Amino acid sequence: MKYLVSFILLTLLAACDGGQWNNPYPAEDAGRAILYSVFTERPKHLDPAQAYSENEYAILASVYAPPLQYHYLKRPYQLVPLSASAMPQIAYQDARHAPLPEDAAVDKIAYSVYEIHIKPGQRYQPHPAFARDAKGRLEYDHLRPSQLHDIHAPGDFAHSGTRVVTAADYVNQIKRLAHPQLHTPIYSVMSEYIVGLKDYAAALQQALHKNPDHFLDLDAYPLSGVEVVDDTTYRITIRGKYPQFAYWLAMPFFAPMPPEAVRFYEQPGMKELNLTLDWWPVGSGPYFLSENDPNRRMVLSRNPYYDSERYPEQGEAGDAAAGLLADARAPLPLTDRVVFTLEKETIPYWNKFLQGYYDASGISSDSFDQAVQVSVSGQSSVSDEMREQGITLSTSVATSTMYTGFNWLDPVVGGNSQRARKLRQAISIAVDFEEFVSIFANGRGISAQSPIPPGIFGYREGEAGINPVVYDWIGGQAVRKSVDHAKRLLAEAGYPGGIDEKTRQPLVINLDTTANGVGNKSRLDWLRKQFAKINVQLVVRSTDYNRFQDKIRRGDTQMFYFGWNADYPDPENFLFLLHGAQAKVAKGGENAANYSNPDYDRLFDQMKNMENSPARQAIIDKMLEIVRNDSPWLWGYHPKNYVLQHAWLHNVKPNVMANNQIKYWRVGAAPRDRLRALWNKPALWPIWSGLGVLMLFFVWMWRVLRQREQRRAS
Repeated sequence: MKYLVSFILLTLLAACDGGQWNNPYPAEDAGRAILYSVFTERPKHLDPAQAYSENEYAILASVYAPPLQYHYLKRPYQLVPLSASAMPQIAYQDARHAPLPEDAAVDKIAYSVYEIHIKPGQRYQPHPAFARDAKGRLEYDHLRPSQLHDIHAPGDFAHSGTRVVTAADYVNQIKRLAHPQLHTPIYSVMSEYIVGLKDYAAALQQALHKNPDHFLDLDAYPLSGVEVVDDTTYRITIRGKYPQFAYWLAMPFFAPMPPEAVRFYEQPGMKELNLTLDWWPVGSGPYFLSENDPNRRMVLSRNPYYDSERYPEQGEAGDAAAGLLADARAPLPLTDRVVFTLEKETIPYWNKFLQGYYDASGISSDSFDQAVQVSVSGQSSVSDEMREQGITLSTSVATSTMYTGFNWLDPVVGGNSQRARKLRQAISIAVDFEEFVSIFANGRGISAQSPIPPGIFGYREGEAGINPVVYDWIGGQAVRKSVDHAKRLLAEAGYPGGIDEKTRQPLVINLDTTANGVGNKSRLDWLRKQFAKINVQLVVRSTDYNRFQDKIRRGDTQMFYFGWNADYPDPENFLFLLHGAQAKVAKGGENAANYSNPDYDRLFDQMKNMENSPARQAIIDKMLEIVRNDSPWLWGYHPKNYVLQHAWLHNVKPNVMANNQIKYWRVGAAPRDRLRALWNKPALWPIWSGLGVLMLFFVWMWRVLRQREQRRAS
């Protein structure tokens, strides 16, 4: 018994060394520049030709280095070189490929040629695909399945290597966009612009059909619209003038892809072991994926060969005072590793953030009141509790719009008649999105005045930017028009008091949505009450996502709830959602409302390929005047992103277009370790109390046994 007591005492004394008993990370990681974050679901694709989701880009944007990127600090969002040595040079040509001047009319430009020069000397991450033997031959390019017995990750191979990035690698990746065995989400768009891409896809499909088991060597098939000039230069020829093409060059779709990596993963037995580009990407960016356990954690490690980028020297007014230029010219990345831990539930995620085990955190509705306080003027700041821990708040308006559309093909709410237009306007006034944002989004959003969110060219601040159909400008702010005004419009539309004056029946509007969970009931009840304010009955038709999409494709709706996230920060990427040529039913496009107005369409065609300028702004203003009057949407709201970060995390500035911001963040490991220890001191009194009770029990047992032995002896 005395040995048991001694063991317990020694264990407790060893534990009381000041360490954190609840620390989820290895002790050897203390003091290291490691960023700790989370992921909530496994990325489906990590192949840059196939990935397009936000959770996938959280990894890919740090692994791959496309030609361009968004400036981390400047607003509005601005493209700058990343792996390119300068911005692309653009030359215009006519239908005979004869050169045209820079100011040539858009209708004269048949081709735009983008010449891209890449930075010399860039190198890929260490990877076995580049390993070479003593004779300089690729070491692992003829593997047999039997040689993969103990291999589970690229790091399990005995050797790895690297090589210099070349222009041909960028061309190889563009060719992969047309690969018949890859499901590339941007192929349909790019095939309309990149010269020869459709024919190239057909050629690859034919080659694969002839020999389905044959590895497609893309070098054997030339792509007419893409050309390697030399080791550091390549050209892309696109049809017409399409300034937005530069934005695509900032996405991993156009990052370099080494053919060695593709061949390496195509070997027999690799796919069965999840040794694929979709699981283990190969890039030339600041990090590489060193650990991929999607049921537990994913780890990015510094690419030891990445030395081509520095922290920006310039930003916006106020960035220097905020400390965002303290690391100017410092080599990137500023952290050695990034550890993403799987967190499926918000409560454990939030608690670990408060304990200091995650460096930054979003804010769920459950923890919003604990984290944020909102002033009477609507300004958000951290709560006193958060401030005491040194936690700060960063906010940004997302380049997104959440809207409710009217189906233009519907005989009641759609079409260009004054009756339908005034009905739509009345509903637009009645549905109070300021109230919606306050109740259901904790104030994290701003009411939309048009499809264009803040931060995108074409958006106007103040009185010049309000929707005069729905708002008045009073006292320096937009004030929603009254319900009485909405009722007058409804009566003018032929529905006095919500009654159809032709049929004498109550007006009933149907809303299609996928929101059928328990948490959505309150939102739908709120929406019904908004319609009831003008005596209109709203019937919610909830369905599953596939059925909903089918109804949208067939135009079998009256109203529907939708949203759009920007592919790139250009007004064309929002205004095209109302372009007649993009009608969902007639054209299969993204105009889900099937809205059609010839004047709007004419102005859109004029605006879409213009450079940002006062002339372009003037055209956008006219377009917005048209759609505000027609009211094909309830404009809804633009969400706000809220991010909390600890005091030891530096250089955090929200950038909703860039996905590669991790490389700019700097972690103060020493203050983090100190504060973690302070916040996670173990409460030992319950243990000592329990031990005391246990000791008393042992003493009592010892006395009972001793008395029993004495009685037997006597």
